Amino acid sequence: MDELARLKWQCRRGTKELDFLLNRYLETGYLVADQAEKALFVELLGFEDDELSAVLMAEAEVPEEMEVLVGKIHSQL
Repeated sequence: MDELARLKWQCRRGTKELDFLLNRYLETGYLVADQAEKALFVELLGFEDDELSAVLMAEAEVPEEMEVLVGKIHSQL
């Protein structure tokens, strides 16, 4: 399985909102991201669903190193 297919599978989180945000970023922002941002996205995908949802829905504090990435994910709306 190639990297994008694996990441697309990891973007499937079971809620329409998370699936939309993550897949939209993967299809647009990830493709032009530098290696550091790609690594942060992979790290973000490692979050548990409830923690990921809270971070992306602005219900929890965003880890400082991920603030720019989360902003880019939100800008894909």
